[in-house]
Amino acid sequence: MIDFISTLNGYLWGFPMIAFLFGAHIFTTVRTGGIQRKVFKGIRLSVTTPKGTQGELSPFASLTTSLAGTLGTGNIIGVGTAVALGGAGAVFWCWVTGMLGMATQYCEVLLSVKYREKWGVGFRGGPMYFLKNGVKNKYLGLLYAFSASVGALITGSVIQSNAIGAVMEDAFGRWDKSINFGEYEMSLSALLVGVVTSLLASVAIFGGVKLIGRICSYLVPFMALLFVGGCFCILFLNRDVLLLSLGRVFRDAFSPRSAGGGFVGSSLIVALRYGVARGLFSNEAGLGTSSIVASTGKTPNPVRQALVSMTATFWDTVVMCFVTGLVIVSSIIKTEGRLGVIDGSTACFLAFSQIPYVGGGILIFSMTVFAFSTIIGLSYMGVSCASFVFGKKAELPYKILWTAGVFIAPLISLEALWSVADLLNAILVVPNVAGIFLLGNVVKSESEKYLNNVDMQAK
Repeated sequence: MIDFISTLNGYLWGFPMIAFLFGAHIFTTVRTGGIQRKVFKGIRLSVTTPKGTQGELSPFASLTTSLAGTLGTGNIIGVGTAVALGGAGAVFWCWVTGMLGMATQYCEVLLSVKYREKWGVGFRGGPMYFLKNGVKNKYLGLLYAFSASVGALITGSVIQSNAIGAVMEDAFGRWDKSINFGEYEMSLSALLVGVVTSLLASVAIFGGVKLIGRICSYLVPFMALLFVGGCFCILFLNRDVLLLSLGRVFRDAFSPRSAGGGFVGSSLIVALRYGVARGLFSNEAGLGTSSIVASTGKTPNPVRQALVSMTATFWDTVVMCFVTGLVIVSSIIKTEGRLGVIDGSTACFLAFSQIPYVGGGILIFSMTVFAFSTIIGLSYMGVSCASFVFGKKAELPYKILWTAGVFIAPLISLEALWSVADLLNAILVVPNVAGIFLLGNVVKSESEKYLNNVDMQAK
């Protein structure tokens, strides 16, 4: 079964899915009249809360919680892999994909807020709600919610916790001591990571969306500033090759041939493939998951929240992925004298090792905190989807299952789960993007209605 799923994923996440998502980004960009031009207005709105509005999270808390769900180790190691396999030009195409993806995220959130439903003292929304209430197809909503609840459990709980265990083992080594349970040998270091991570995560998860939002509003800016600060420090150290690196990024993005002695591949097609793929997967624009948290935000109209939320893609891909890519490219040029063949993980450690004494620590800390923020950020998305399918009674068992996954993950191998998670994510894309296409007129009319008055206060 796993072999079959892996083969299927090879087709689903190959050219067809990349073309489908990239096409959706172009469609939404055209449909919204280039909404990306409003990104700085969205940034301004993200730090102001309109008075008299209903919702559980402030615009800033909803933004940082969405970012917590998308900022992960993939933003660091994933960019390194894209550069290693696609060449320096992959950084440019990753940036372009992020710019276009802002329009798709705008549409997802606008529809999610417009068709959200009252839930307790707040609201619940997301693709399952605009599929149910907008497209009028509850079954597509159920398919989306079920796939998202299982997918979030795998990618947000198990895989991220396992990544923390791997980072800790790489940094501090694996303890020789272990506990035997029959034929199974459990590492004490992995057990410690599981216990600590699950305890910390459970405090946020069982505290509800308001506590998650409060934690993310402090954690996400801190970890982002620390990581980006480290990146700018490296760029300063590499300042003598910075213009050369920028030139290489733009040149290889349109190079019709592979550069001799360079990366594994740096032709136009290879750079386009890996750059677009990294851009698509880094911010989840097209999957619709971040719109679930955005739907809880305090906003007088859907357009205001959509403008705020699309800045998540701006920060995640347009800024962080581009800066990370430039750091890796300049570091390879600086340390090797040429663009050498190197894997993504090694490229990241090579880059940060240039910062004396603390470089490795910044990278390890960033990767750990990024993974932990994803655990708590995606937990609310998973809970919302599970309750849509099974009702409110499913929330407590789902949270318990989530915390158990965090505890167990550092102790197990996840090769099979990666394949299942990729398949579930592919399932999410189709109904979400289909809903955006079908409700394109709603996006247009709502934008025309509110776009020039998004600052208005609720009556």
